[in-house]
Amino acid sequence: MNQLSPPPPAEAPARRPWRFWPQSLAGRTALVLLLALAAVQAAGLTIHALDRVDLQRFAQAREISQRAISAWRTVMLAPPDRRAQMLAELELPSGLSATLDELPLAQPHHPPMPLPVARLLRLDLFGGGPPRFRPREILTAWVPNGPIFIASLRLPSGEWLNLRIHLPPPRPWHSETFLIAFLAMTLAAGLLILWAVRRLTRPVRALAAAAERLGRDVNAPPLPEVGPSEVATAAHAFNTMAERIRRFVGDRTQMLAAIGHDLRTPITRLRLRAEFMEDDEQRRKMLADLDEMEAMVAATLAFARDDAAAEPTTAVDIAALCRTVLDEAADAHPDLAEAIAYQGPERLTAPVRPVALKRAIANLVGNALAYGGAARLTLAPPEAPGRPLRLTIEDDGPGIPPEELESVFQPFRRLEGSRNRETGGTGLGLPIARNIFRAHGGDVVLRNRPEGGLAALATLPG
Repeated sequence: MNQLSPPPPAEAPARRPWRFWPQSLAGRTALVLLLALAAVQAAGLTIHALDRVDLQRFAQAREISQRAISAWRTVMLAPPDRRAQMLAELELPSGLSATLDELPLAQPHHPPMPLPVARLLRLDLFGGGPPRFRPREILTAWVPNGPIFIASLRLPSGEWLNLRIHLPPPRPWHSETFLIAFLAMTLAAGLLILWAVRRLTRPVRALAAAAERLGRDVNAPPLPEVGPSEVATAAHAFNTMAERIRRFVGDRTQMLAAIGHDLRTPITRLRLRAEFMEDDEQRRKMLADLDEMEAMVAATLAFARDDAAAEPTTAVDIAALCRTVLDEAADAHPDLAEAIAYQGPERLTAPVRPVALKRAIANLVGNALAYGGAARLTLAPPEAPGRPLRLTIEDDGPGIPPEELESVFQPFRRLEGSRNRETGGTGLGLPIARNIFRAHGGDVVLRNRPEGGLAALATLPG
């Protein structure tokens, strides 16, 4: 087995252009729909407000126009000596005042009343009555800083009826309950959108979870092929892919088992023949080669079977398991017992496959002892709920070249060039350890320590 080190650090993820942009499909869909709803509501409310302003303007102008005509008729029908009194007693709407003066308030230096306002106030009605009720002259003016509109009507007696018109500002949101109704409608629509989006994207989350399970356990149960046609088709395609993967893995395992079984027979015959060799040195070398071949066949079959996926998951004290592995390693290497140490909690329980995990930790510890002369195991509990627990095994060896930190996880990849099993190993210890940790939902990487030596960093779901 060869020493390991973590894979080269991954490149930092690209910086998101918008920090508030959700990462999930449901979040993005809900946000887009909510923004679209807000835009549609804003457009609809703007149209409603403009229509309300137009209606208010029309109603105000109509009332002012009717009261102005009423004031003119009152002045025309009243006796000359009572015109001012009767005009003062009239109830005029807000925005309209009328006075009887000797001179017109509308002067030539004032800008004329805009034509749309004159049409809105219906000043043309003053000239549409009987001739004796028509003004002798009509002058209009506009005082922009008010804004105040002035209409001066000349009576047959020469006096002027001056009408001051101030159109009050429109109130598009006159209703006091408008804001409450708007917020209630937006909240109801937002909740409905969130519910619908989560329900519609649930099959996508289920598909992602199934893909994650398949990565850890090739025998994971199939997806239910229900729901909309697109979802059912995707689930059927996923199940078909998983079945083909299981069939491929089964065929590969069966093939390797057959090869291993067939190889054991000639190895046994060679071992028997080697026992009859007269040359002791050649017999010893032949038997050593046969032992190495048998060990390689056994390791290859163990790697191909991947027993970690078949073992049931139970709650195990990881701390006790780690101490057991270290005690066994100390018994097997009494000369390195002082370099074997454990640091971590007394108890730390997690759901794992105990036999497979023990084998993975033993591979990492054995690798550290074989190539680094030490094995210091540190177990750290999860930093927060949902975070993984961490297991670190450090040694005092020479480390691994940075470009080889990931390649040592390839099957049969050995940095030590010797074909001797005692020094070069089979090249399957690290791949088996990584497969086991990944089957649990964790991983193993290697890292060169700054002070020298190598660190194997393993994670497991908490």
